[in-house]
Amino acid sequence: MPARPTDRRSGIPHPPRRHASTKAAHPQSSHLPIVGETSAGGLVVDVVHGVPHAAIIARRNRAGRIEWCLPKGHLEGEETVEEAALREVSEETGIQGRIIRHLATIDYWFSGPDRRVHKVVHHFLMGYVSGDITVEGDPDHEAEAAAWSPLRDLVHQLAYPNERRIVGIALDLLYRDS
Repeated sequence: MPARPTDRRSGIPHPPRRHASTKAAHPQSSHLPIVGETSAGGLVVDVVHGVPHAAIIARRNRAGRIEWCLPKGHLEGEETVEEAALREVSEETGIQGRIIRHLATIDYWFSGPDRRVHKVVHHFLMGYVSGDITVEGDPDHEAEAAAWSPLRDLVHQLAYPNERRIVGIALDLLYRDS
């Protein structure tokens, strides 16, 4: 067996070695077509007895487990991200909101069996306007439940780190002058 080179610089990792078994176990996702998807949603806040609450929904992930998340969904037709955010919140929670400001845009990648997806999601801070919280109007039936939760508790309830970060931004905005 040949000796390994010893002229490597300290602190610089060696590139991973490719093995035939690794290639067979992990198909090359870089050869899949790439598609872009854009979604929008919101963090709807209502103050009840001096305590801000936010509307959240429960969905099943790909593994079938329930995860609590912020309401959001794909743009339809020529919708703006603001229009889509308001519509998706209404469909998935039954409540009407008004946009106060943009909170954050997150993006991430995931792969399916036939494509790689670059997903961009625009999140808005919204104020509650009207409606009763329900998932009955969700045309896709993706939301299994909807609930009001104290805003400060969301960082422990939401499944996704990016959404927890968005709640942190909202908390900073809402309590900046406190």
